[in-house]
Amino acid sequence: MRYICLVHAAPEAFAGLSEAEQHQLDRDSLAYDQELEANGNYVTSDALQPPENAVIIRVRNGEMSSTDGPFIETKEQLAGFILIEARDLNDAIRLAAGIPMAKVGAIEVRAMYEIPRHD
Repeated sequence: MRYICLVHAAPEAFAGLSEAEQHQLDRDSLAYDQELEANGNYVTSDALQPPENAVIIRVRNGEMSSTDGPFIETKEQLAGFILIEARDLNDAIRLAAGIPMAKVGAIEVRAMYEIPRHD
């Protein structure tokens, strides 16, 4: 079953890291992706630009509107994701605990929803 591991981090989580620590976190993250891939658990992953670079799109009554950046009260922001294959939720949690970003942020684990075909 596929699970998405959403990486959340407060913006200040990175501010406290030295440049060397930031580079090490990047290396650790890429190495963990390779470990997941070697074990057959890796599907894909990526980091996200900061939320101030985002655009929110809504369509209501056939009209599209857009606003810059997410305007939600939150202390943490979505920083990236890793899509994994796991036997079950417990296996997905075990794999998510190894994500290096868990040391400076939080990892949300969710099973992917298979949209049924309505032919």
